Amino acid sequence: MLELVRAGGWLMLPIILCSVVALAIIVERVWTLQVRRVLPKHLVAQVWRWEKIHQLNDEHLKELQASSPLGSILAAGIVNRHQHRDVMKESIEDIGRHIVHELERYLNTLGTIAAITPLLGLLGTVIGMIKVFATITTQGVGDPGALAGGISEALITTAAGMSVAIPTLMFYRYFRGRVRMLVLKMEQEALTMVEIMHGQRELDPDAE
Repeated sequence: MLELVRAGGWLMLPIILCSVVALAIIVERVWTLQVRRVLPKHLVAQVWRWEKIHQLNDEHLKELQASSPLGSILAAGIVNRHQHRDVMKESIEDIGRHIVHELERYLNTLGTIAAITPLLGLLGTVIGMIKVFATITTQGVGDPGALAGGISEALITTAAGMSVAIPTLMFYRYFRGRVRMLVLKMEQEALTMVEIMHGQRELDPDAE
């Protein structure tokens, strides 16, 4: 492996750095975007139980807000539970935009890595071919060993760039879809809470 890195030339260093950063982001996002961490089960039911027994106080609101992204959204609406339904929804939408930004953290970086690593590989290819033609110009084509260095550099950097870009792009697309799914579910949960608080909907017994 070390020999391949050396043969690939200096452009292997940024490609390897990109791979390390991409792996770190992927591991962090896999952990952060777990459904149980973003959307704990029965959270709306718990809020409604606190409301019915008049225990929806500041302490419980802080606990709810710190529990999960969904908890933060519900807490924002609960603060305005005695206001009009539209006021609750507006406060939920405001905090929701911040939550979406948090869920999408590092995804732009991941997408950038997926885009630039093939270009780094292509740049390595160009540099390698330039070396090949420079060798041909000075030494001719009689010595295959003299040409091998440039050709191997061209092929290795291209392969390395694609090897980083392909899985990175796959995870980038996966995380974007996952965030959209989580946001949709949080919107549904928040709307359910608003309607329950204003008596427009009964709590599903299965959610208790």
